[in-house]
Order: sequence, then structure tokens, then C-alpha cells
Amino acid sequence: MSLSIQSPGRPDIFLPLPVEPSSGKGVWFTLKEGSPYKLKFTFSVSNNIVSGLRYTNTVWKTGIKVDSTKEMLGTFSPQPEPYAYVTPEETTPSGMFARGSYSAKTKFLDDDRKCYLQINYTFDIRREWPSSG
Repeated sequence: MSLSIQSPGRPDIFLPLPVEPSSGKGVWFTLKEGSPYKLKFTFSVSNNIVSGLRYTNTVWKTGIKVDSTKEMLGTFSPQPEPYAYVTPEETTPSGMFARGSYSAKTKFLDDDRKCYLQINYTFDIRREWPSSG
């Protein structure tokens, strides 16, 4: 349903899901270098139990893989209210070589390798947070 990026002292960055094809081009969001952040996924399960839901995220900079994350979210049964899952806190890289544009692919898969969502996107790491306005 949605993805938000939470960083202390900042308003959450809300990213609607699924990504509209037209908005898939260009930068989806910008983060400040050296900043702590958590990702919060909000999703619903409506018909069948989702067993062993995993989140995988792979990040590239100039065609070189710089990060790969796999995380088990758990097993979820159908319910009317959406589920929310928050990842452990991480910190964006910092320094001159860390700044710039990145491309990434995020997938949500279950034990049967069924893909519920795949997002390809780009984001930037800058010296400062973007000015909100």
C-alpha cells in the first residue's frame, strides 16, 4: 500500500505504492548523506495466508552493486486492517564518493517465490536534505 522513509527530526517521506509508470522515471526521493533512517512498509493481506514474506533490496551506483539487503518480514494472515513493518535503522553512506544518483530494485516474495511487488527506482544522496517547498 505504501512505503515511508523515517529519519529522526525530519517529516516522513511517503512513497505511494504501486509506483505509477510515469513517475518511475527520474529521482523518486533524496536522502542526506550520513543520516539514520528506517523504512516502513504498510501492506494488506486479503485472501490467503502469506507465508514467509521477504523483502529484498539491491542498490547500484554507476552500474556497480553497492548494497544488497534481504530481510524476513514473517507470515501474515488475512485481516481487514493493514499491517505495518519497520526495518531496523540504517545510515546512508557519506562522503564525496557516496553522494550522487543510485538505482535500486526492491521485491517482496513469499516462500513459494511468488512476487507480490517489484519496484525499480532511482534516488539521490546529497550533502543536505532537499528543501521542502
